[in-house]
Amino acid sequence: MKMFLISDNVDTQTGMRLAGVEGVVVHEREELYDALQKTLADKEIGIILLTEKFGKEFPDILEDVRLNHKLPLLIEIPDRHGTGRAPDFITSFVNESIGLKL
Repeated sequence: MKMFLISDNVDTQTGMRLAGVEGVVVHEREELYDALQKTLADKEIGIILLTEKFGKEFPDILEDVRLNHKLPLLIEIPDRHGTGRAPDFITSFVNESIGLKL
């Protein structure tokens, strides 16, 4: 299976192309939705990489894909400016998910 990138900037796309991952750059809600629909239709794609900005600006679109499709796996990656998440985001996520404090 292949990976595919949907990015909000050319720098991330260029870096991923150097690593052998094809992708597109989109900026608007409709562009993101169209790119996701085209990618979902391609059964060779097993992982979609998305820049974190999309998770913040359009969480409803990503949540719909996650709930209604087993594949591909959606993974949010930081862009060239780094992550916008708190340093302990993984621990917080686990604590929230299982209801236990680690």
